[in-house]
Amino acid sequence: MGDKKLKLAVVGLGNCACSLIQGFYYYKAMDGEDINGLMHPDIGGYRPWDIELVAAFDVDERKVGKDVGEAIFAPPNCTAVFYPQVPKLGVEVLMGPVLDGVATHMAEYPLDKRFVVAGKGPVDVKRVLKESGAEVVVNYLPVGSEEAVRFYAQAALEAGCAFVNCMPVFIASNEAWAKRFQEAGLPVVGDDIKSQLGATITHRVLANLFSQRGVALDKTYQVNFGGNTDFLNMLERKRLKTKKISKTEAVQSSLNVPMPSNDIHIGPSDYVPWLKDNKICYIRMEGKLFGDVPMYLELKLSVEDSPNSGGCAIDAIRCAKLALERGIGGPLYSISAYIMKHPPIQYPDHQAREMVDAFIRGERER
Repeated sequence: MGDKKLKLAVVGLGNCACSLIQGFYYYKAMDGEDINGLMHPDIGGYRPWDIELVAAFDVDERKVGKDVGEAIFAPPNCTAVFYPQVPKLGVEVLMGPVLDGVATHMAEYPLDKRFVVAGKGPVDVKRVLKESGAEVVVNYLPVGSEEAVRFYAQAALEAGCAFVNCMPVFIASNEAWAKRFQEAGLPVVGDDIKSQLGATITHRVLANLFSQRGVALDKTYQVNFGGNTDFLNMLERKRLKTKKISKTEAVQSSLNVPMPSNDIHIGPSDYVPWLKDNKICYIRMEGKLFGDVPMYLELKLSVEDSPNSGGCAIDAIRCAKLALERGIGGPLYSISAYIMKHPPIQYPDHQAREMVDAFIRGERER
């Protein structure tokens, strides 16, 4: 199985891509040792280091034209560098279409904190995907990039690639898009990636715990803030519509009875530049115990945001490749439910994990 390769194209060379690509080399260096931080070290014979990057797209002048091994450490990226020895990959970052991928308010912020659009025209993305031999496309565009995400989803379809949508633009969970991938015989995983152990999965577990223990959940909030470009981008609130839907439904789906909208608030709160890629989450849950006696729970979570995403994306990419090998098209319900906030079908987390393991073993999901 050592010669198996998975050819990957990455859309958006931001912090999440930086963490993911570092992970390929970090885990290769650890081969044979105790491996921490992976939910599935091996998926169908594919280990993290069997993923080969063959194409990359961005719009920032500090990344476009550079080798991916250099570009992932360029500003405004600010995530943890846990494997600085990433080599030059021989893959140049190519200019993609800007469309709605860059929020206008970012121009008000320092150069090292925001995107700086390169003065180049976009390449023919479909042609690049075909010529590179890419099998899976992973999308890391900024929140609110509705047009841009749909552009790359269409390019993946036309190039014959599986699509892993890590952003809250609804592709896998949209009936029309799902049907198009199904008819093309191409897998799609989405939408809006969870963290490996982050705010959404923690909130879901706690909400489910309230339900299991007979505690009525009356009110809850989850507020998040950080200092990366994702939080800076989300200061433009009109870009947050699908993000709030995605995060809220992820928690609501863990409850026996959904909460009234006035009693649940989940969403990004603010941008604090000095936090860089550190994300702070506060959760409060108010409920009633036996005899309607009130109680509350408060929790603070601090995580490095982008490696937390990489721990899930590494599984989504490999499951998409397995589906390609098996001739499965359309949404992958198991891995989508397990690692995405807004999958086509929500399942309890323990059931979704069992479904993923069954899929990896070769059992049909539908």
